Amino acid sequence: MVDVKVKSRLVGATAKVGRHGHPQLVSETGGELDVMTSASIPGFNPLDLLYSSLAACLVLSARIAASRMGILEKLEEVSVHVTGQKSAGEPARVENFDVKFELSGDFDAAERAEIIHKAEEICTVSNTLLAMPTIRIV
Repeated sequence: MVDVKVKSRLVGATAKVGRHGHPQLVSETGGELDVMTSASIPGFNPLDLLYSSLAACLVLSARIAASRMGILEKLEEVSVHVTGQKSAGEPARVENFDVKFELSGDFDAAERAEIIHKAEEICTVSNTLLAMPTIRIV
């Protein structure tokens, strides 16, 4: 049996915005990102970041799934595209997430389906969204 050691990583982010301009994000590890809210400026808005978090988690989870299934060597690339539909009324929220997986590699249909199913089970972000977590203002 393989002894897997997991190294913990600081997680979290701080957003700041002034009277004018765009929000800036800083991760606990020092990563920085400007948030763009104008429709004409390229960049990430808050919903893009939500969709990006789910997409990134699912591609990583698909790779983990293929590894656990013993078929990682067959994996060439995983791509996940996430979009969604925002509610028409209040409260403002995303009502549906549309997730499209693309797996490159020598997989049969059953292996592809299993990787996708296991990726959703593994993904912390999808599990969190499904669980409707409590948000505590501290």
